[in-house]
Amino acid sequence: MAKAKPVKKATAATGQIRLIGGQWRGRKLPVLNSEGLRPTTDRIKETLFNWLMFDIRQSHCLDLFAGSGSLGFEALSRGAAEVVLIEKDASVAKQLVQNLASLPAAPGQVIHKDALAFLQTPARAFDVVFLDPPFHQQLLPQACQLLEANGWLSEDAQIYIEREQTSPLLLPLNWRLLKDKQAGQVSYQLYQREAVQ
Repeated sequence: MAKAKPVKKATAATGQIRLIGGQWRGRKLPVLNSEGLRPTTDRIKETLFNWLMFDIRQSHCLDLFAGSGSLGFEALSRGAAEVVLIEKDASVAKQLVQNLASLPAAPGQVIHKDALAFLQTPARAFDVVFLDPPFHQQLLPQACQLLEANGWLSEDAQIYIEREQTSPLLLPLNWRLLKDKQAGQVSYQLYQREAVQ
């Protein structure tokens, strides 16, 4: 009988992310080496937060596939009123909790849960949602539909999507494209939700 392959777990912190703007600009936070974990590059992050420059302060943000927490922590550094980070890997979630605790009085919360399961719990509306799931797992279409259908988005919420270029994208009809860029094999967009008539 063939032996089952061991599941690859997150190991000790072997990398780091850097906050590039706001009150903790320049701060480096440790990141675990975990399969599928792919922090957003500084260049893409800078572009995104330039797009959100006038909207991130005092906003309520959801970092749905948090991973390294790069986007959620950047939002906190730039004055978000609240950031909720969702991460299903227990070791990665624990590292997020430690990193959050190192940012004095940061209004953040880490929830250790599968993102799609989280979106099927009782909802409350967020102003900005970051969607940067692991590549090649076809998680985006269902996440987008659940966000819209289950009441997770404020009336004019902004949704950031980062994905591999070949990934199909089926979006709710009331999401309007605001920005669209590519960097190598990565495609990233910012959408705005429009109220359904």
